[in-house]
Amino acid sequence: MRIPVPALALAAALVFTMPALAQLERTPAPAGAAVYFIEPAAGATLSNPVTLRFGLRGMGVAPAGVEHGNTGHHHLLINVDPATLDMGAGIPADDQHRHFGGGQTEVTLVLPPGEHRLQLLLGDHNHIPHNPPVMSEVITVRVR
Repeated sequence: MRIPVPALALAAALVFTMPALAQLERTPAPAGAAVYFIEPAAGATLSNPVTLRFGLRGMGVAPAGVEHGNTGHHHLLINVDPATLDMGAGIPADDQHRHFGGGQTEVTLVLPPGEHRLQLLLGDHNHIPHNPPVMSEVITVRVR
């Protein structure tokens, strides 16, 4: 089977640009920006479904894909060690890395019974953490 030359050129271009796409330029965070949990409080014992409310100071919330200065959108890290994240790449999307790309500032979800470490991380329009990262303190909650 012969592959047309334009298709080969496109494939080669994608192969050579993929590393550049993996490490996008990080958006600067303004000094003093902070993300935090409005609720629940650290150490709380909760019943399912659990409602989490997110707060942000010194920046605004904008949906993913909307590039506007000093804004971002929330990501919830559940039982994640932030040292395992590549801050120059996009935040993973799975059950432990929840994205709120619509600009949501709260969520109601079901967590398995037990203790959970929760942390918020703001992402820019490309789901890349800001520079420096705008992260909340880790809170620990227990779910019955």
